[in-house]
Amino acid sequence: MSCGKDHDVNCNEILDRVYVFIDHELDRASSEQIQTHLDECGPCLREVDLERLVKALVARSCTERAPIELRQRVMFSIRQVQIELNRGPDLD
Repeated sequence: MSCGKDHDVNCNEILDRVYVFIDHELDRASSEQIQTHLDECGPCLREVDLERLVKALVARSCTERAPIELRQRVMFSIRQVQIELNRGPDLD
């Protein structure tokens, strides 16, 4: 996608990072770069606004909690991975 204007970062690069931007998972410089682009680019801003809307609708619709057994299994798996990571690499 391109709006036809010359930007520091092209529209496709911005839209590739839209989800991490929306979730506030980028460093400050990257977030500012994307926000600057969105301030200048109406088509990209509309895409980001649409993704925010979809994310909000999904969040409102997904109110069920996972069964306790599933949550316990997931937590157990996470703990196993943490233990393995703390051990460090196996050197055979």
